[in-house]
Amino acid sequence: MPSSKWRSLAVVCAVASAAASVLIATPAHADGTLRGHAVERGKFIGAAIATTPLANETAYRNIASTEFNQITAENAMKWESTEPNDNQYTFTGADQIVNFATQNNQQVHGHTLVWHSQTPGWVQGLNATNMRAAMNEHIATVVGRYANNATVVSWDVVNEVFDDNGNMRQSFWFNTLGQSYIADAFRAARAADPNARLCINDYNVEGINAKSTAMFNLVQSLRAQNVPVDCVGFQGHLAIQFGFPNDIQQNMQRFANLGVQVRVTELDVRMQTPRTAAKDTTQAQYYTNVINACNAVTACAGVTIWGFTDKYSWVPDTFSGEGFALIYDNNYAVKPAYTAVHNALDGGTPTNDTTPPTTPGTPTASAITSTGATL
Repeated sequence: MPSSKWRSLAVVCAVASAAASVLIATPAHADGTLRGHAVERGKFIGAAIATTPLANETAYRNIASTEFNQITAENAMKWESTEPNDNQYTFTGADQIVNFATQNNQQVHGHTLVWHSQTPGWVQGLNATNMRAAMNEHIATVVGRYANNATVVSWDVVNEVFDDNGNMRQSFWFNTLGQSYIADAFRAARAADPNARLCINDYNVEGINAKSTAMFNLVQSLRAQNVPVDCVGFQGHLAIQFGFPNDIQQNMQRFANLGVQVRVTELDVRMQTPRTAAKDTTQAQYYTNVINACNAVTACAGVTIWGFTDKYSWVPDTFSGEGFALIYDNNYAVKPAYTAVHNALDGGTPTNDTTPPTTPGTPTASAITSTGATL
């Protein structure tokens, strides 16, 4: 955790016989948690949470509960986890996440309803009529389960609908149902929970490029058709070797101008191994830049980090020779990236001076009058 700050607090003491002003040096409260500073800004700071370490590791639970005010189930709400076989639902993992969040005064962002990955084979092989029916029924059941639960406030309704060039992804959804599956999914989600915030989510849309412009055009078109797209998620899987998308704030704002909320949904910043102090510094700057961009855009609700400890990051298994993408290391020690997120949310850089103040002396009063005194 960052060092505590010490501040001098001026306390005016009224003395019946002679009024005197006394300066008393007292230790301030610790800098505070990420979630505390996020709340002060009217934002959330979230993390993707995995069910196994949540159940088995005290350190994991402690950080997850104290540092974040929003959580996303890393895998427990995906289709393969909730409906692995047709009409055979299981919510053990999803309920675990929701119950944990409820106990710790956190909100849950549901992830994800319709995606080309982690969807069972039985869905992928259906014909158009049956696939649409299965999609609508799945959304109604999963979203409907939590519709009256105040903890679950938003959903990634459709995820990763574009390829890297900004064309519609040739997924089994698109190839079987055409682009209409997107609008159908949003309408089904709205029917299942009229109060949830409904999001479309994708990667490599952080800056202004062909893919984010395709997303912009899609969202604009859907909203013109009264499709209930409430927010746009920028995943934020970044890498220091590829450079930072410096127009992220401008990009967020152009989506906000459409009338949608924006958010960063899956932030991590990977590096090529080995980890070095210089790479840590660059990584920390990337985290700072993302938080600052969200802070600067009123419609940006907050930032969710995809996990928080390198111990359970998806990066090493996906990107050969890369890792160290998160704000805590494998041993749950904070990294410079943590400090960067903390300071960007706090709005300032805390001092590193942990020396407590000395005990103040007893002042000597003179020139005492009925209204004041000289110390």
